[in-house]
Amino acid sequence: MLWATVVFLATVGQLAVATFVPGLPQFDGKAFGARLIAYPLMMLITPAVWFLVRRRRRSTHPMPWTGFALIMAPFLIDVTGNTLDFYDTLLWWDDANHFFNWILLCWGFGLLVIRGGVSPRWALVLAVTGLGAVLAVGWELGEWYSFIRQGTELDTAYEDTLGDEALGTLGGFVAALIVSRTARRRDHARRGLQA
Repeated sequence: MLWATVVFLATVGQLAVATFVPGLPQFDGKAFGARLIAYPLMMLITPAVWFLVRRRRRSTHPMPWTGFALIMAPFLIDVTGNTLDFYDTLLWWDDANHFFNWILLCWGFGLLVIRGGVSPRWALVLAVTGLGAVLAVGWELGEWYSFIRQGTELDTAYEDTLGDEALGTLGGFVAALIVSRTARRRDHARRGLQA
């Protein structure tokens, strides 16, 4: 719970600075007012739904805080990259984010999925990779709607969007392989306890 809380507060703090402190050029034209609302909601929706379902089922299983922290981490990385002006000063930063953030995001969701015991492994890999692709498309639609369609990046948006979607899907695939390996280790550990 500690890491998820730290990630959440660090993200919201930077979003507040980006939104309310005037004269910081690295935040200009990047829809930080909308992000101040959207990012915390997107970060909290998975733990909130998990908590409500868990409560309804009267489950005593602990909340999967590691998965939640991994899901929240890309939002912190994105905002920190803007705070440090990496998107405008490091040519590779945006591409690296779409790959590595999707690894974290899909790894977190994958940890939630394996708690339900998805089998066979290829189905788990396919599900997590597919989720990564869907989230990449959704993210790009959100970017287009919030700041690309009326901004200065419209001329290069098509190529950038295709690349970002491909990198997000690839990141989802890498996360799926990590989650599959984690699930296999858990299965071996359970079999060892039962023997």
